[in-house]
Amino acid sequence: MARGYANARRGGRQAAKILRVDGVLVIDKPEGWTSHDVVARVRRVLRERRVGHTGTLDPFATGVLVVLVGRATRLAQFLSGAEKEYEAVIRLGYSTTTGDLTGERREAAAPSVDCSALTPEQIEAALSRLRGEIEQVPPMYSAKKVAGRKLYELARRGEEIERQPVRVLVSVFEVVTGGCGAWARRGDDGTCDLRARVVCSAGTYVRSLAESLGELLGTGAHLAALRRTRAGALCIEQSLTLERLEELASSGVEFLTRPDAALPGMPSRHLTAEEARSALNGRPVGAAPLASGELEEGEHVRLLGEDGRLLSVGVYDSARGLVWPRVTLAAGK
Repeated sequence: MARGYANARRGGRQAAKILRVDGVLVIDKPEGWTSHDVVARVRRVLRERRVGHTGTLDPFATGVLVVLVGRATRLAQFLSGAEKEYEAVIRLGYSTTTGDLTGERREAAAPSVDCSALTPEQIEAALSRLRGEIEQVPPMYSAKKVAGRKLYELARRGEEIERQPVRVLVSVFEVVTGGCGAWARRGDDGTCDLRARVVCSAGTYVRSLAESLGELLGTGAHLAALRRTRAGALCIEQSLTLERLEELASSGVEFLTRPDAALPGMPSRHLTAEEARSALNGRPVGAAPLASGELEEGEHVRLLGEDGRLLSVGVYDSARGLVWPRVTLAAGK
């Protein structure tokens, strides 16, 4: 969490200086920005070199980008695999070279079905086939690396390589109806927009879901809009715009989320002052009063100080009934 701000006069001007920043930010990523762009802006605003994010969003997408600051960057390994939730607009009528609105229209695969003639039952039948555990082939226009090379870099050079399918979990894939219903005809181009809600495991490509839906319906499809509304326990309601972040940083108001708030599902153990000293110096602490029967070998445990602050994330040793510190966020004494 933010440890404080202090004002100092330099050359007759008032300047805000950040003394210490450790915590989590939920940024509402604007359209057109890369995830790296956002991280670079946060670094400049907070004057903190140690900044990273836990899950890439495509430039055209908006919404929740979880940013870790300071020592909290050490938690990335526990957050990158978190479940994600999205609001998507799937445009039925044709597919594109990228699977989204930034690509060129594929004319070769003309739709065999008029999307406006589809019934709710037909749409639901197609959606149901894309729920649960499914296999996806990572799209060429993605940040996934193969042999150390990002796929989108190869795609921009006109190269296409073989990709192995990845098993993902789609918990929710459903139509979202509003005051005007699920459909919105767009001009004279014969397309239809379907608004959908998606809850899925990390590594799921929503653009691939859109393309698969178009194939099942016989219309062709691509992703027209995408907004991430949740990553793990962190929601869009907690987010800040980059403009608001700058305002708060200059005002000295504390605004970072405590690191442990990003790990609500992880068991926790409150430490005494003596145990905290041991943990901060890499020594194990007893798992009790945690019920050892509820912990599995190798399970991660949050180790909290007397004030509730996250000190370390440890690993449970069932044979000895101990928790060994593995990732420490505070300095030892």
